[in-house]
Amino acid sequence: MSRREYPLSLSINGRKIKKVVIDPHYEEKHSESINDELILELVKLLDGSRAEPEKRVDGFEYFASDNLLLDDKLYKLVWLLEDNAIYIGIVNAHRR
Repeated sequence: MSRREYPLSLSINGRKIKKVVIDPHYEEKHSESINDELILELVKLLDGSRAEPEKRVDGFEYFASDNLLLDDKLYKLVWLLEDNAIYIGIVNAHRR
């Protein structure tokens, strides 16, 4: 499976984001409860937010947003921002 890209305008950590890149990793264990459309709705919850990265590696900042509430269900979203890039990368997502 390959990564999928979707246009989406939002701001995270004061950075303008223009697209979402979703890695298919979540499909290995969570395809029953997670899909790209749900992930896009979770990403929208990050609009206007500020977060501290869990770690920084080779120009990438990795984040984990836990307890995101959508439709009365809690989710965890693991995501990244690349230095000087206009996208948010989704590493993984699952229900809590």
